[in-house]
Amino acid sequence: MTPPSLTTLAESSNFRQTGRIDEVERISRELALAWPLAVRSIEYGRSVEGRPMRALLASRTGALTSAELRARKVPLLMLQGGIHPGESDGKDAGFIALRELLDGSAGAGLLERIAILFVPAFNTDGHERTGRWNRPNQNGPEETGWRTTAQNLNLNRDYIKADAPEMQAMLRLIDAWDPLVCADLHVTDGADFEPDISIQAEPIHQGDPGLRAAGAQLRDELIARLAALGSLPLDFYPDLARTDDPSSGFALTVYSPRFSTGYFPQRNRFSVLVETHSWKSYAHRVRVMRNTVMSLAELVSAHGAEWLKLVATADQAAAQLGGSELAMDFQTRWREPSRAGSATDERNDHGARIIDFRGYAYTRTQSAVSGGLVTVYDPKTPQIWRVPLRHAVEAAQVVKLPRGGYVVPLAFAVHIAPRMEAHGIVYERLTRRHDNVRAEAFHAHHVSFSATPFEGRTRALLEGAWSDLAVNIEPGALFVPIAQPLARLVAALFEPQAPDSLAAWGFFNACFEQKEQLEPYVAERIASEMLAADPQLRDEFQERLKDPRFAASPGDRLEFFLRRHPSWDERYNLYPVMRVESPLAVP
Repeated sequence: MTPPSLTTLAESSNFRQTGRIDEVERISRELALAWPLAVRSIEYGRSVEGRPMRALLASRTGALTSAELRARKVPLLMLQGGIHPGESDGKDAGFIALRELLDGSAGAGLLERIAILFVPAFNTDGHERTGRWNRPNQNGPEETGWRTTAQNLNLNRDYIKADAPEMQAMLRLIDAWDPLVCADLHVTDGADFEPDISIQAEPIHQGDPGLRAAGAQLRDELIARLAALGSLPLDFYPDLARTDDPSSGFALTVYSPRFSTGYFPQRNRFSVLVETHSWKSYAHRVRVMRNTVMSLAELVSAHGAEWLKLVATADQAAAQLGGSELAMDFQTRWREPSRAGSATDERNDHGARIIDFRGYAYTRTQSAVSGGLVTVYDPKTPQIWRVPLRHAVEAAQVVKLPRGGYVVPLAFAVHIAPRMEAHGIVYERLTRRHDNVRAEAFHAHHVSFSATPFEGRTRALLEGAWSDLAVNIEPGALFVPIAQPLARLVAALFEPQAPDSLAAWGFFNACFEQKEQLEPYVAERIASEMLAADPQLRDEFQERLKDPRFAASPGDRLEFFLRRHPSWDERYNLYPVMRVESPLAVP
């Protein structure tokens, strides 16, 4: 019988409720006391409101530190719960699964072969902002936490930019313990249907090619185990292509590194996005999540030794990526197949296929409230939806990486260095001046800023090109070599057009603001003088006037001349991080 000190509120309330942070602290303490030779309770950080951020390390391999795990090559499974505290399934299921593994009632022998790093409630402040309606699209528990942190940041949009102190603490934990597999435990919402869980794993569509077969193996074997346990699992995240329209079907998403699912492939490690379905009862969801945790532990036990060899090879390969082409962003390629499900469709020639999806009967009628179409599901009437699944993925952006690395000027080093340290990226602070360095600089010819803030930042979309130049680099600048295991993550941060680069997140927006400019009456005089003095310039101007948009814009016409005048700011629209083709030596 489970001691009361190790029983969750979810269990004692018949899954009507879920516990608070004091329960996380209590059960973590009691697990460590009950099994002192197998469990370590770790406070790895504090939230912005001062709450402890807790992790549990469980193993019977004899290795209970990160150094021991590495030395003994023990496969480490990380379970991340509560990144969105309203989705508490992972927290409660994780405690149940860990307890069963430790007391031997399930998973006999697994902890003798692997280690588990369990974070029950990543977003501790959001966890304590409880309310009955915090998660209205979900069937229990009665009260849940809030999606974002006390600073209103969504941690599952923060992996690469690391604005939240909570994320910085998490990244340090990840870098210190280096999990082989990270499972991020969520609850999805959206349409109502029969499947009770979805699994999406990487690397399969991105990351090191040598890991992709193992990523598919992890996904497929996990789905097979869940199906054998009575679940109806999906191998894709069931996000409708058109909101609230089940007939639109689904599209496979390759997640960028702002998300956990996209972040770990940049580290050459495996990630699993686990999503139970919100309309299933809380008891059902926790049971399915517990089965998922157990199945993941079994798979890491069975294949962990082999997967560790694969990721070690991937680390070595990443350090050799300099000078090669690397996909930075992805898109789904498809053409709508016919509803008849022809032989051509079955061969997936169009990037989509018609699937038989186990949904429920539904109606779509015009709403008297909103005036739009509203979907109403009938969960008592199962129905097969014949809908497209857009599954073909292709690279949307490919860049050629520098052979040396990236240089962050001194002026920006103070803001960038702490983030690289959190990620565990190797860099060097230059202690002397480097003259006449062969480099590349990115000049933006057009910058689009987001109309509204996103995650507290004004995002920037840069259009432009790299150009060669020779530069002098001052002491205090940071050199970030591409020759390191985290090369993919380095490129994701510093390639300015990558979807989650620091530039895209607005870290350098001031560089794309014009700070000095001539008054129009002075600019008119200077432009007139230049036009009169330079016949070739006059011919170029006449050619540009053939563009109606240019001809109709007084500002663009003046800028044509001012860009060619000595008063023009040569740093305007210049991305400050440079590429270099050779490593920079540090004495």
